[in-house]
Amino acid sequence: MSLDTHKRYVQIAFNGTTQQVRRMLPRIPYDPRIIIEAGTPYVKFAGIAGIRLIRRMWRGLIAADLKITDGAVKEVIYAVRAGANAATAMGSAPVETLDYFNEVCSKNGIYSMIDMLGVDDPLKKMLPMKHKPNVIVIHKGRDEEDNKRKLIRYKDIVKIRSKFASMISIAGGLELRSVRSAYFNGADIAIINVVSAGDPNAGLHEDEDISNSIPAILREVGN
Repeated sequence: MSLDTHKRYVQIAFNGTTQQVRRMLPRIPYDPRIIIEAGTPYVKFAGIAGIRLIRRMWRGLIAADLKITDGAVKEVIYAVRAGANAATAMGSAPVETLDYFNEVCSKNGIYSMIDMLGVDDPLKKMLPMKHKPNVIVIHKGRDEEDNKRKLIRYKDIVKIRSKFASMISIAGGLELRSVRSAYFNGADIAIINVVSAGDPNAGLHEDEDISNSIPAILREVGN
């Protein structure tokens, strides 16, 4: 299982409980263009065992959204042993942590994803790194979704691509229409949150007809 830098992907993020994963994941048809994410709240709730559960249920790519800020080596090893194909670190972490993170991910055969939530200049953060990440996540946080003045910073895609070959992932209240916009602006990966009934945030609602919504999203992803 590998990421093709010439293709686009959709990353479906589970941020709830193991019950939500057991209920919804079997309804998502396998497709190599789909990455299943063990989201940060889900990992905090279910632990490393929660990642293992997803691995038992999904034969494709899995990202562990650990948001590592320190102690990169051990946390990456935990993700590897649980069956993840990718892990995340926070771009606000020290450069030393991010270098360890990128290096240990490479040595263990998983993808390094650096989440730039709250980082003013992702390119400037990347420049001093000795080891570059596989994926940069341009992220408007869930708590920022209601703030209409805060936009997903698509301009950072061009800036990063001017220097580095890292793939670009976009997160921030995406649904079908905004997934289309993410790809139009050059994203390689669009992240959609699974949201519970009554959750005001945008995403893939757990009570919607996935048999229609997933194929519609994949049409935007392309071949």
